[in-house]
Amino acid sequence: MKVPEIITLNTVPEVALDWHQKGRGAVLATVVQTWGSAPRRVGAQLVVSGDGNMQGSVSGGCVEGAVVLEAQQALADGRSKILEFGISDGDAFAVGLACGGTIRILLEPIGAVLPEPMLKELVEARAQRRAVAYVVNIQNETRALEYSGHSNRMQMDRSGFEEDGQTFVTIHMPPLRLVVVGAVHIAQALLPIAQIVGFDPVVVDPRESFASPERFPDVKILNDWPDEALQAHGLDARTAVVLLTHDPKLDDPALELTLRSEAFYIGALGSKRTHEKRCVRLQEKGFSKDQIARINGPVGLNIGAATPAEIAASIMAEMIYSLRSDG
Repeated sequence: MKVPEIITLNTVPEVALDWHQKGRGAVLATVVQTWGSAPRRVGAQLVVSGDGNMQGSVSGGCVEGAVVLEAQQALADGRSKILEFGISDGDAFAVGLACGGTIRILLEPIGAVLPEPMLKELVEARAQRRAVAYVVNIQNETRALEYSGHSNRMQMDRSGFEEDGQTFVTIHMPPLRLVVVGAVHIAQALLPIAQIVGFDPVVVDPRESFASPERFPDVKILNDWPDEALQAHGLDARTAVVLLTHDPKLDDPALELTLRSEAFYIGALGSKRTHEKRCVRLQEKGFSKDQIARINGPVGLNIGAATPAEIAASIMAEMIYSLRSDG
């Protein structure tokens, strides 16, 4: 399988499968429980190879280093293992547990414990943008992938133990996507930020001189008219759409399509006056005030941003706020 060129914290299962299939060995480490303050949420994952490389994160500092050593031992033993790290406030900063706290981490060697066919199915489901729950009973070592029956957890994107205290559910939601319409200077700053955060980025612009591999390396480029590109690409509840062309001929058709979708975030560049005119045009097209109110315009949090990079940061902050506050 092909691993994404830019590895984010959200591609751990894909990297684990790739390392295992290449004979490097792989152990999946998952945060299953936290008490007090912890830098990563329950469900956060790290993959460790047999030669000690790692991708992802479960904490930081000495905890991560200890996890790597324990994972290599688990790989050699061919057994799962639960690690627990409890840190006092005084030592917390040095080992990556802010203000103290305790975390439990489940180690699962790929192949010996987590079957390769199951991991492959998980990776394929993620590629198909299917929500899936990986369910493991830490007492009797049973494992399964479940596509239904966890609606509350999937809605909240929240992994955790069930009430029995033995069954842990890791929620894998479809990767977040960002579609940027307009291959302008702000997009050049926004898309790399989005990749680091964990979004799958796409830039749409019919102008090939703007949307080119030279200007947007490692980003999917669609040189089509925005409405056609968005319709072909598909918009769902895990997708954010940002319009940056400042040209109604390009922005408005894309906006009309996006407003009819489940996209969790819609942002459009322009001044307050420009946005007012945009709203009038959409009202004339038959869109209601509630529908139009979904548009974040002017786009981005009001942090006094001036440069393209600062504007990009304000847009990403607003996207994350919209995602997390609604969840």
